[in-house]
Amino acid sequence: MRVRDWQDLLADVVEEDVDPQGWRAVAGDRRGGVGEDMFLGHPDAGLYQLKTFAKNPFEVRGVGSHVARKVDGDLAPLLPSEDVGGRFAVNDGPEDEAEAEELANRVEEVVRTHAAAPTTGDALFEDVMEAMDSPAFGPMEYDQYGRPDALDELADTFEEAESILDAELEDIVDDAAVDRGFE
Repeated sequence: MRVRDWQDLLADVVEEDVDPQGWRAVAGDRRGGVGEDMFLGHPDAGLYQLKTFAKNPFEVRGVGSHVARKVDGDLAPLLPSEDVGGRFAVNDGPEDEAEAEELANRVEEVVRTHAAAPTTGDALFEDVMEAMDSPAFGPMEYDQYGRPDALDELADTFEEAESILDAELEDIVDDAAVDRGFE
């Protein structure tokens, strides 16, 4: 298992050549200590485990690993289906001002179209993500005050990765001296 910076893992997710709508996520508070745990999965790209914390309101730090090459069998039922309430998206942002303007025009047209016709929040979300060429988006089970059951089951399934990533994150938290307030 290779432990990497959480942003490097998200860059891998962005670069995966898979159906962008096939991604699923589960996230919530860490079992112990500050921060959050997250699993991002796609049937063809595998499962990524991330552990992050906010050093301050402007900086997030964390670690993660690619813990499974495929999401099938026992893993698929642990990730949310289409009908769960939350959503997430990953995007690498526009490369320059011209691309940002083009992207803004596409999103504006999607919003205008949805405003003029009956629609659902899910349909608007999917159309906006497609207009932005988001490489990864989908349903997310998230608990900002606790841990979804599926998060615990995934952590237990990847017990070794959980232990290693927790230790790595604790080292980062200690080095960041978050117990002393903002710097």
